[in-house]
Amino acid sequence: MKLIAENWPPVKGDYVTGKTDSRIAVVTLASHLDACPDAAIWGSSKTENLGVEKIIVNVISNSNIRYVLVCGTESRGHLAGHSLLAIHANGIDEQGRITGSQGAIPFIENISETAVERFQQQVTVLNRIGLNDPEEIRRIVEDYRDKGEAYPEEPMLVCAPKKRQTSFAVPTSGDVIISGEFVMDSKAGIIYTAENL
Repeated sequence: MKLIAENWPPVKGDYVTGKTDSRIAVVTLASHLDACPDAAIWGSSKTENLGVEKIIVNVISNSNIRYVLVCGTESRGHLAGHSLLAIHANGIDEQGRITGSQGAIPFIENISETAVERFQQQVTVLNRIGLNDPEEIRRIVEDYRDKGEAYPEEPMLVCAPKKRQTSFAVPTSGDVIISGEFVMDSKAGIIYTAENL
């Protein structure tokens, strides 16, 4: 059985990879701490939406990862760590909101509920928010790097949906296009909405 997706990790971000068969990933939140090579992946996350999505996608595409250590200083307002804990514990609602998150914009828009459920099943989240001691973090990584077996399913690859294109009426008069909604007749000095043309 294949345990790691081809070209892992699939989503770019502020991280480094280490021992790809390690059982632990490390999220340092808003802190930048020197990576421990015994972790499968190590990086920061400052947002409660895209940051959480990237963590989920990169973790579930490596079935070796069974633990996610959440440490470092929490990001103010966004509460990326709190949101990661909340999505693991509670999932998302029908609108994609992370249930129980107190982050500013805790909405998951680019991954499915199935991907969230896989994350919940595959890993145990180790809550050490606020821990910035490199030696203590390294000790935790060493304790968990070989703990247990790989997740018993192939890696899950998530393809983010393409962003919706904004459609707007193309202005038919006016010589300066200000935006998709406004045009200006520069001689008259009048701004029109595109729908009034």
